Amino acid sequence: MSDTKTSSALPQAFPHTRWSLVVSARQQPSPESAAALEAVCCAYWYPLYAYVRRCGQPPHDAQDITQEFFRLLLEKRWLESADRAKGRLRTFLVTALKRFMAKEWRRLSAQRRGGGTIHLPMNTAFAESRYAADPGAQVAADAVFDRQWALTLLELAVDRLSAEFKTAGKAGEFSVLKSFLTVSHAAIDYTSAAARLGVSEGAARVAVHRLRKRFRELYRKEISQTLPDKADLDAEMRHLANALAQL
Repeated sequence: MSDTKTSSALPQAFPHTRWSLVVSARQQPSPESAAALEAVCCAYWYPLYAYVRRCGQPPHDAQDITQEFFRLLLEKRWLESADRAKGRLRTFLVTALKRFMAKEWRRLSAQRRGGGTIHLPMNTAFAESRYAADPGAQVAADAVFDRQWALTLLELAVDRLSAEFKTAGKAGEFSVLKSFLTVSHAAIDYTSAAARLGVSEGAARVAVHRLRKRFRELYRKEISQTLPDKADLDAEMRHLANALAQL
């Protein structure tokens, strides 16, 4: 691998905004709106699940609550009140979840749990493993939600970056470089990276720099997708960084 022009050679396209998926999901029930709701769920269900768990619900009930919450978002058209101009997507979702848990969940019979026509994919075994391994899971429920929201956005950014490398035919390069996304500059072993990439150390430095720069761009983009158009992106990034620092 001698080509180190990684970032500039990768496609810059970005998927529909998270808010545009919410808009699609709040249309009249249809295969398209169900698909949009599932896309929102797949991206953000775990922070909400972690919130429910931290509120004291056991795993099975937490799964049922989270599943039913997303189902009713569509069935009861709660998403009609979601407005990107009014606030953050994370705030809308966790506030709606709190309202659901306080007013709706207790009224639902055990027979109705998960009985809707829409079944959203949730891997409870994965969720419980992640929840148990998170050292921040002992803080307050709202802090758990914000922390897991930040981690989810980081994971989405990594997924986008991985997809870009794969599209550019550089999946192997990404598998070598991805470990450098989460270490400090001082901890990067450029000699090892160069040997594994089959390039000079200088070329490896350039490749790592471009990788990290593109990752930061994608992370900022993921965050911006969840904010009102004129929101302070840097302030949100600081908030999420603080959430990640809470252990």
